[in-house]
Amino acid sequence: MARNFNYEGLSETIPVREAHQFDVDRFSEYIRNQIDGLEGPIDVAQMRAGQSNPTYLLKCGKQEWVLRKKPPGELLPSAHAVEREYRVQAALIDTDVPVARMLHLCEDPDVIGTPFYVMERMVGRVFHVNSVPDVTPQERREIWEAMNDVLARIHRVDWKACGLADFGKPGNYFTRQVGRWGKQWHLSKQSDIPEMERLIEWLSSHVPEDDETTLIHGDFRLGNTMFHPVGPEVIAIFDWELSTLGHPLGDLAYNIMPFYMAPEEFNGLKGLELESMGIPNPEDYVRRYCETTDRPSFDLTFYMVFSLFRMAAIAEGILARAARGIASSSNAREVGAMTGLYAARAWGLIETKGLA
Repeated sequence: MARNFNYEGLSETIPVREAHQFDVDRFSEYIRNQIDGLEGPIDVAQMRAGQSNPTYLLKCGKQEWVLRKKPPGELLPSAHAVEREYRVQAALIDTDVPVARMLHLCEDPDVIGTPFYVMERMVGRVFHVNSVPDVTPQERREIWEAMNDVLARIHRVDWKACGLADFGKPGNYFTRQVGRWGKQWHLSKQSDIPEMERLIEWLSSHVPEDDETTLIHGDFRLGNTMFHPVGPEVIAIFDWELSTLGHPLGDLAYNIMPFYMAPEEFNGLKGLELESMGIPNPEDYVRRYCETTDRPSFDLTFYMVFSLFRMAAIAEGILARAARGIASSSNAREVGAMTGLYAARAWGLIETKGLA
């Protein structure tokens, strides 16, 4: 059983969920031999956020760290890759992409039941709501601009110089991704959704000829960025589980997906008065990204359809884990129920553009 400390004032944490508990004494004995300076008992709380890999706050005296591990139980192939998260963040620590410092990776599942890693505890602001309430329009604009700029930094990384030349397969990114997420969908699906099958066929036959390769995050969104406690600077990017070498416009389209979803459709922005709020419209957001990365204008349709399809497959995986009782978040069923809506929105975009 995990020993739990006082959570008062730590709204980001909760007591460790029963499904995610591990032997803290065994972990403590192991990690003391890996990280210097650990004295006294190690207490564990679970981070409230996160849909994929359970994340924990570790506290030893006045020192704090963060632990990320794979969830328990049978997992889909290539999913929950904490080893990849550790590797890419360790590779980026000396670049202009802000990441936490990696401290230790354990690939032995016998220690706490699954592979895990420990990283530096970063302290800042994480905005889980895309409309960023409780800040001024000026601050909101600066936050969105900072997120845009740091995405461009990821895509400008010299991935070969960082030792990431074998981090993925350059080329044919979308062809491989449609195949991967189509397979994940079939392995996870809890019900039949006809649009998903149509999307797999449409995407496979409409892959753009452009075959650019950069480092990509794979889950780049506002909630996976941490900002300075009082300023708009991004101080860390988290949740690199889906990172790889791929096409940067897949990252960009995923990042602007909230503009295509309503607020009641799980954290969307569609229909809100963006200008008065200080949030750029999607056209201006894409234009800023293109200017920063020296990219000419382009048709976003395929990339948005792909991102919505991919998100539908991810949501179904979350729903499947919730059904097995091993979901990493308390709102997993709510997120998982979005599969059909994402798929319908993607197919609707195809029909609106006259491409069905």
